[in-house]
Amino acid sequence: MKTLIVEDKEYIRKALCNLLELLDTEITVLGECESVKDATVVANACRPELVFLDINLTDGTGFDFLAQTEHLTFKVVFITAYEEHALRALKFGAVDYLLKPVDIDELKVAIQKVTQLPISQHKKQVQIAKQAWNNEDSKLILSLHDSFQVIDLNELLFCESDKGYTTFYCSDNKKYMVSKTLKEFEERLSKANFTRPHQSYMVNLKFIDKYDKTGVIHLKCGKKIPVSSRKKEHFLNIFLNWTNN
Repeated sequence: MKTLIVEDKEYIRKALCNLLELLDTEITVLGECESVKDATVVANACRPELVFLDINLTDGTGFDFLAQTEHLTFKVVFITAYEEHALRALKFGAVDYLLKPVDIDELKVAIQKVTQLPISQHKKQVQIAKQAWNNEDSKLILSLHDSFQVIDLNELLFCESDKGYTTFYCSDNKKYMVSKTLKEFEERLSKANFTRPHQSYMVNLKFIDKYDKTGVIHLKCGKKIPVSSRKKEHFLNIFLNWTNN
């Protein structure tokens, strides 16, 4: 099976090549690329049957590469350092995804799936995935101790961080705790109309009922969130701009 590895870190590319050799499969690595541009050129020239594809590349994303090679016929296994990207991987029709550092047993399972899946079925998965792509930005995937939990950010009230753990509180009264700091989610949530008024909290602006000038946010669910003096000015700018739009 002719294979292309698209990953921006050289040591990960080399490690993956070594694991493939250890598995003694019939995979032939045609090349290694670190950018969307180079991967597109190589894929068009060599027409691989399988692509191990990283999410974040030097000049774009793995999804940019897929968009530019959609006329080609190959199967995809994503490799990513972030569990939340698993949702994108699955929606985009990936046969499987591998978390970094790649585990040899998980790699073996992914290759077995690739071998067994007809290309016609894989292409159908990709088409279905593309239709759902526009809605992906409203989703977040959390890695729990026994599962991956999909969170609809439109229904997420707030997040609370404590001693290296973050708890997600949803409008259906469910909550989920992950062993990651709030900072690891801050950039992603900030793009989805969340603000961080306190070191320990991120709040969904759409669920704010009012702001008490003593320094307290009142959510529509009745929860009160403190606003730290250091973040007060920043919060008010965001809050007032939100309410005026």
